[in-house]
Parts: sequence; structure tokens; C-alpha cells
Amino acid sequence: MKLDFHTHGKLAKKLPFSTQYTDWLFEEAKNAGLNALCLTEHFNTLQFRELYGYLMNKSRREGDTLLLENGLRIFPGMETDIAEGGHVLCLGSPETVLELNRRMEPHKEPGKFLPFGELIKLFREYDVLVGAAHPYRAGSHIPELSKELLCCFDFLDLNGKDVANDRERTERLTRELGDRLHKPVVSGSDTHQAVQYGCIYTEFESEPVLVKELYRQMKAGAYRIVVSGSAPFMVRTAGILKRALKEIHALGGDYVEVLAGR
Repeated sequence: MKLDFHTHGKLAKKLPFSTQYTDWLFEEAKNAGLNALCLTEHFNTLQFRELYGYLMNKSRREGDTLLLENGLRIFPGMETDIAEGGHVLCLGSPETVLELNRRMEPHKEPGKFLPFGELIKLFREYDVLVGAAHPYRAGSHIPELSKELLCCFDFLDLNGKDVANDRERTERLTRELGDRLHKPVVSGSDTHQAVQYGCIYTEFESEPVLVKELYRQMKAGAYRIVVSGSAPFMVRTAGILKRALKEIHALGGDYVEVLAGR
């Protein structure tokens, strides 16, 4: 199973949710060779619930996952800002992710983000996996958390965007932190649009449908991380495309029609 641990279902969190854009994204993810992805949408994106409601209505449920008609498997998740600076991933059932998002409602604006210590207490009320997203990206202070708090993470994100910008530094620091904490390091592209799919992914020996089974395989090391030789070009092109599509929207155009040819 080729799995991308860090993806988004919208072009940008302040743009309206588009069913056509999301459909296009997931079709392109399948075309890029992925079997599954973790949908770690920003917790404060516009229409978070509408995005998940749409996917739950159009997919078949298998364990904790949502299986689309094209065969792409989605592990529901969320990406949350913390007060210290940095982002935290969580993975769980669709119902759990939606409930956590609802409970985070008072903390979705800058200045109101929860410190990680409070966030992890909330997350541990539920059956979710918790990951440190791109811990060594500029602005992230996750590595500066106390050892006690760092040990609360279930996994670390070797992020495709950062690998593309500086692979040696990103891999070295992320793997050193994983070794120090005895936590698995897995990978995600961090894409908001399709060009970045496949720049990095995590390949498992089997195809679990339960988050707890996925975690068992992560802890057993039953996977390998694959980085595309074209990752820098893919990430750079994705950034250019994202900026162009946002500008089309800002000028009143239909970026979905331009992109998907509809």
C-alpha cells in the first residue's frame, strides 16, 4: 500500500470547499500511483465539516477508512496549530475527527490556539494517532517541547515539501528525533493540489483499514519511505500552480474550470 500521510482536500483553507476540485485531487492521487492517503485537512479551514460530509456520502466505509469509487482509500485526519508554533496531525475514524474538530471550535484563531500539553489531553480522550507535522520547518517549535511532551507523539512526519527544499537536513534531523524518542518516522507530501502527489510516500506490506492496525505496522517498521528523484521540481511546480490558482480566484475567475478543464 502506497500511503501519503499528509495531504489536503482543498487548494487553501480560506477558499470555499469545491466538490469538483476535491474529486479532481483524489482522481489525480490515484493516477499518481497512490493506494491511500491521510486527509489531514487544516482544523480551521472553511467548511471542514462539509468536506468530510461529502466524502462520507460518496464513499464506502471500510473500518476507519473511506474507500472511494476509484479505489483510493482515505484515512481521516486533521492538522492543528499549537500555541507554541507548529502543527500537529491526528488520524482516526471520520466520526472522531469531526467530533475533535467541533471541540476545537473556540481555538481556531491565532491567539487562541491550544498549547500542545492541553491539545494532547484532548486528543487522548479519543482513539487517534498523533503526529508531529514537519517538525523542523521554519516557525515550528515542536523540537523545543519538553521530553515528556515529545514522547506523547505517536509518529513524526518526514515532510515532502521540506525534503524537496533540503533533503539532507530534513532527513537527518527528523530521523535523529525519531531515534531519540523511539517513534516511527513516516512521510507525507503536504500537497494542496495534485502536482505534489508522489514526491514522497510510505509503502506498507499490506493494506490496513483500521488506524490501530496501521499503527501496529508503523511500530513494527513494516514499511519503507520512497522519495521521488523529481521531488524538488514537483514541489516547486506545485507552489507556482497554487499561487496562480489562488490569483485566478481572487480575480473572480473559476480556478476549478481552468485546472480541471470543466
